[in-house]
Amino acid sequence: MTETPNPNIVDTDSLTGEMHPIRRVVMALGSNLGERFTALQGAVDALADTPDVFLTGVSPVYETEPVDCPEGSRSYLNAVVLADTTLPARRLLERALAIEDAFDRQRSDVPNAPRTLDVDLIVVGDRRSDEDFMRLPHPRAHERAFVLQPWYDLEPDAVFPGRGPVADLLAAAHGAIIKRREDLVLDAG
Repeated sequence: MTETPNPNIVDTDSLTGEMHPIRRVVMALGSNLGERFTALQGAVDALADTPDVFLTGVSPVYETEPVDCPEGSRSYLNAVVLADTTLPARRLLERALAIEDAFDRQRSDVPNAPRTLDVDLIVVGDRRSDEDFMRLPHPRAHERAFVLQPWYDLEPDAVFPGRGPVADLLAAAHGAIIKRREDLVLDAG
């Protein structure tokens, strides 16, 4: 059994003595190319194997219609992962990008192009960033039912920083076609 760290405790690096606060992290996973479920499970496994990342929850899987994607895009499988981590946000982003690359994520100039795997940082503690390489909290996640519904499933009382309760945001995210896939269950390890 994995012990979840207490978020009120600061972790000390045993080699350097450097202090690292434990942050609560919300990550969204999505795939609409190739073996979609295999990619999601691979992302969960890779995150679980990441040093200093402690998974605390994995949502149900949802199938969703593509949002703002090129015509003919296949539907997505989506999930949300909750974790506690002592990693800085930038290192966590680097890990997310490496996981995407491991699943042959191809980047293009086409906005919202189909992808084998998407690992998005939604919230990293109270970290705020408006830099080109990282925007936190995620700038559009508060409008996306495919992020809000799985997050709500894990934390019905969650609050999206600067936007309000996830339950209220989900109620306002009308028009999204999202279907829970009872036949697909991600193993949190």
